Amino acid sequence: MRFFALLSVLGMALQVPVVTAQDGSISGPTSSSSAAGYSCDPSQCQLPNCNCASTSPPGGLSPSDVPQFVVFTADDAIQSYTLDSVNQFLAQRKNPNGCPIKMTYFTSLNYTNYTLVTDWYVAGNEIADHTMTHVGSPPADEINGNIIALNALAGIPLDAIQGFRAPYLNYTAQTLQLLADVDFTYDSSTASSIPVTDPGTDAYWPYTLDNGLANDCLTVDGICKGLPKIPGLWEIPMYAFFDNLGVDGPHLMDPWLDTANGASSVNDTATFEYMKNTFTDHYNGNRQPIGLYTHPIHLSTTYPGVNPPNSTIQMVNEYLDWVQMQQDVWIVSNEQLLAWVRNPVAVSDLDSFEPLKCPTPQVDPNLKICNGIPQNEAGLLEECDFPDFPFFTCYGCPQVEVSPSNPNPPQQVPTGQEMRYRLPSNCSTPFWDPIAGSCLCQSSACAFTDNSRPIGPNGANLTGGGTGGDGFDGSGGTPTPTYINFNGANPIKLWSGSLVGMMSALAVGAFGAATGWVLINV
Repeated sequence: MRFFALLSVLGMALQVPVVTAQDGSISGPTSSSSAAGYSCDPSQCQLPNCNCASTSPPGGLSPSDVPQFVVFTADDAIQSYTLDSVNQFLAQRKNPNGCPIKMTYFTSLNYTNYTLVTDWYVAGNEIADHTMTHVGSPPADEINGNIIALNALAGIPLDAIQGFRAPYLNYTAQTLQLLADVDFTYDSSTASSIPVTDPGTDAYWPYTLDNGLANDCLTVDGICKGLPKIPGLWEIPMYAFFDNLGVDGPHLMDPWLDTANGASSVNDTATFEYMKNTFTDHYNGNRQPIGLYTHPIHLSTTYPGVNPPNSTIQMVNEYLDWVQMQQDVWIVSNEQLLAWVRNPVAVSDLDSFEPLKCPTPQVDPNLKICNGIPQNEAGLLEECDFPDFPFFTCYGCPQVEVSPSNPNPPQQVPTGQEMRYRLPSNCSTPFWDPIAGSCLCQSSACAFTDNSRPIGPNGANLTGGGTGGDGFDGSGGTPTPTYINFNGANPIKLWSGSLVGMMSALAVGAFGAATGWVLINV
């Protein structure tokens, strides 16, 4: 078991300098070699659990043997219109091995529809932490409460939530320590803000904080020059695009919202050109990853009353079309990227690389089970009709809205119905029946082991399961029956993507239309 003492920071702001960004934008370099003062001995820091900040590919591979990874992420609430937005770029695409594209969704809970989180995860995508209420420089309860609520109400295994991005990219050294305290694998809040063609580039491959940060060193006190020293915690930088102004023209999140080349208005053609040029610099160099870091609402076509930016949507798709015409390009989630960095293999061996494969859960489509697969769960969802932001869930509505101080309230049981059971630690999401409280999986083919995390009250370890409450209000919760403890696959590799077809824009959009929700996180 893992034991950590969590900071007692309920309701308190951390009074230290923070990295600031206008929801993901940067205006110039955020680091330099002298500010970083970075030193790392690669003979002492070795994969898979330690990696020096370096512009060279991991594992000593030649750039020609390295895949060009394009990371796709989204931030904020999950609703039908945000998934529509993502799907219009990814649903029709496949990677070189024929597998559907997976992505990372940094999820905050205001306005989130929990059942769509379940569906998105079961379809093979990564669900990561973006705090409960979208606050920058977050205290522990915002980070930990998000894990607890996503586990309780969306059925996301505790150990599957391994990544974090700070809202507005506002973080502190203490934020990173909080992540380590509760066993996160990585953070992805820093910016790579200097072009790869510049000798002083800060476009490092993902690295661990055994020797401190090497990004954002000009923006905040208390990091870099060996700080914060957090062995084993990974940093996945966010790699900027650059227009004709070079280092003075960076574009990080939602680059299509920015003006380019010092112009006064947005120009899709100019954006398209600098995105291609930056990609080419990465591709022809050391093949550091490049990313599309999105707030999906900006490009939604199904949010009522908003005129979709069709020319921009077409431009982004044309960019991805062009990217996929290049050799050895893979569009991936952060967890897939990090799995490769920790165990790098040459492009010639990627067909046998497990994290890029696409196994799917074998569940009878005629079975009625609330499990994150739309045809199985139809008619079984519970509607939680809270006035601020109603949602649906498979796992039983809470008596009150979740909050950082109470992320797993006791369950509200409708008259004539029984309590629903939350996902236990030894059954994977698509095989768990929360109504019957039973696991369909009784073989190694659906094996899953979910370790506990120290995110409960006073640092207590939580393992999932129960029916709600779990001690946050003193009431406790009814424990889930004990099941056979399977010895299964690493949870962060569970169930990749060929269910993405079921989660196409049509399917998710139809769900949104049926519920009639039109909520937005601002």
